[in-house]
Parts: sequence; structure tokens; C-alpha cells
Amino acid sequence: MQRRKFIKGALGLAGVTMLTGLYAWQIEPKWMEFVHVKMPVKNLPEQLIGKTLMQISDMHIGNRFDWQYIIDSFKAAQAYKPDFAVYTGDFVSWENETQLEQLETVMQHIVTGTLGTVGILGNHDYGRAWKELPVADRVSDVLRQSGMLLLRNQQVLLHGLTIIGLDDYWSPCFHPERVMPAYDAQKATIVLCHNPDACDEQIWNGYQGWILAGHTHGGQCKPPFLPPPVIPVQNKKYTAGLIDLEDGRTLYINRALGHSFQVRFNVRPEITLFTLRKA
Repeated sequence: MQRRKFIKGALGLAGVTMLTGLYAWQIEPKWMEFVHVKMPVKNLPEQLIGKTLMQISDMHIGNRFDWQYIIDSFKAAQAYKPDFAVYTGDFVSWENETQLEQLETVMQHIVTGTLGTVGILGNHDYGRAWKELPVADRVSDVLRQSGMLLLRNQQVLLHGLTIIGLDDYWSPCFHPERVMPAYDAQKATIVLCHNPDACDEQIWNGYQGWILAGHTHGGQCKPPFLPPPVIPVQNKKYTAGLIDLEDGRTLYINRALGHSFQVRFNVRPEITLFTLRKA
């Protein structure tokens, strides 16, 4: 009798394990969520109150998962007709030049903002060891050809909203000193910064406002009620979602649309839709 119970329990456990594995491999990685967040912005012009800003991050186009899912997600996102669309890096998972062709295919379906479409690079857009500058330049060319305004330590004013874009924190091109001194506290401003660890650097020139980041993927797999066991940041509080930095800055970390590898558990992929409000 005891042996029969043991075998029954073992088979039940094996079944649950197989179902969980199947879910984490085939279901949750494609179960994208639109997350809606209110975004109060200081000095926001009246004409921008109620406008929407969509954040898409970490697409990771490459050979690690079927990126038709990204195209399908883009088509769903287009129905929202965002006023601004911002992309916060890691467009590819670089292996070779095939990723340029794959990215070109995906970006034929780019989600654009009616008032502007802006992006920054992430570490994977710099190729191996995040240091291949020619790779970053070629990825940048594909993005620009798709209609995206790519900011590399630069800022742009779009219809009363200033967007500052920092280059990747791990890359050789992270030079916030080229743009942050130009920050004007009297203007409505948001910052795009792929890796949230940059928030802890002394680079911000008194900036107070929103910082939109990605990079972490929320850990991709997370036990219920516990932090993710693996996350690629020094500051382990930078996991996902809304974080008050308690100095006038508000950080939002997008959980990523794509994946480092096709496995997710308790961390659904995300596209974020912010509604602009006057602070």
C-alpha cells in the first residue's frame, strides 16, 4: 500500500512538473500584457495632458525564440494608436549579420507614435561583450530606416515634451555628460535609460522626473512572493515596475517584450502604456 502511494505521488509530481515546464516554455513567454500606468510630468503643456506614451523594450530579435510573436505583439499594440512610442534597447540578441535581416523584417511592423517615435540602444545591440561598435552602428541604421529617432546621449523636443536618451550603461558609448548638463528643469522631460543601474551614478544634474528602463526582464522567472533569483543588475531592488527613487526621480522598469531565452514563469512579457498627467 505504501509503495502504491509513493508511486502515485511521484507520478503526480512528475505530471505537475511537466505541466509547469510546458507553461513556462510555451504559454507565458507569448502571453504579453499591456500594463497601464499614469505618468505625472512636471511642467507638462496643457495640450499633452491625457496623451499616451507607449514603452516597448528588449525585443531580442534573434535565434533564441520565434520572433513572429514580436510582430503579432506589434500589431496588437498598433490598435492603441499611441501619441509617443519609445523603445528602450536590446533590439537584437546578436550572433551574426542574420540578426540585421531579422530586425529589418520585424521593424516593417514598427509601432509608431503619432507625435514621435524614439529609441535608445541596449547592451545586446553592441554585439559580443557589448563592445562591438560597428554592430551598434548597423543596428542603429536599421532602426533609423524604420522611422525611429535614435538618441545616443542626446535629447529631442517633441511637441512640448523633451526626451533624453542615454546610450547603454555597459557599452563604450555611455556618455551622459554629453546631454545631462543640458537638462532644463523648467521643461517637461523624461529620460530613456536601458540599464537601471545607471540611476545610481552621479550623472543626473538634479534631474527630477521619470526614467524609463528595461534590461532586467523582471528576472523572467520568479517564485511567487519572492524576488527573482537571477537578475542582471548590481542594485537588486531594480527588478520591474514602478520604483520611487525618493529624490524626485521615478523609475519604471519594463519587464521586456522578448526574452533572453524562451522561458518565463510569473513574469509575463510587457508593453507599457503611460497616460500623461500634469504633476
